Amino acid sequence: MRFDVITLFPEEFLAALRFGVIGRALERGILQVVCTNPRDFASGNYRRVDERVYGGGPGMVMMLEPLKAALAHVRSLDATPASVILLSPQGPKFVQARAAAMATSARVILLCGRYEGIDQRFIERYVDQELSIGDFVLSGGEYGALILVDAITRLLPGVLGAQESAMQDSFSDGLLDCPHYTRPEIAEEGAVPDVLKGGNHALIARWRRKQSLGATWLKRPELLQGQMLAPLELSRADQALLQEFQQEWQRAESALVQADSEPPADQPSS
Repeated sequence: MRFDVITLFPEEFLAALRFGVIGRALERGILQVVCTNPRDFASGNYRRVDERVYGGGPGMVMMLEPLKAALAHVRSLDATPASVILLSPQGPKFVQARAAAMATSARVILLCGRYEGIDQRFIERYVDQELSIGDFVLSGGEYGALILVDAITRLLPGVLGAQESAMQDSFSDGLLDCPHYTRPEIAEEGAVPDVLKGGNHALIARWRRKQSLGATWLKRPELLQGQMLAPLELSRADQALLQEFQQEWQRAESALVQADSEPPADQPSS
């Protein structure tokens, strides 16, 4: 898969990708990232890419012409069709389902804005979609673009050591991931659940599914209410598992409340 990134900081962007899973994908040729700097297409001695806002107000706006020329250059590098994605707080949120959909593309063009924003005429004419990584504002779109590249790349065949790792990630099926444990088996902070040590794969799968449903219910209940790209429909089996988790959780909470209300064993009651 190829990402073309239009950014004022190409060297810094590429440097951030040279580590871990994404770095290995680049080395193996599974992933290609090409950065283009719109400043290279600006006119004048200072190569300006920003100007004051029409109508007055603080900040500067990225100019239409350098971005237009940079995009034309990017299009000329490869004939593969590609959507232009603008990282913007005004776009819909980038979620795992969008990452999975974009991972089927051969090429994506990411546009990283700076300053107060980008000339609206460029957005309306050349941008196919705006995407946001959250309800907050950053200094530029590079951080959001890095997140998109990482999230999408790990879904590509051959990137992860085991493709099942991506399939079991949080949000892959609309739910949060289940808890994970490793050695030591017993520690001061607690023990590994017995079911994970028994070797019964059916029971292990059932436990993991129940914990995944329970974690979503406790931490991100809005996901169960269908606030993703599509409504999350739980099967009858999932509903039963979630109800089982809720009952266990309520019993555990009641036990904690009762334990907190009882005096210590070595303290006489009045």
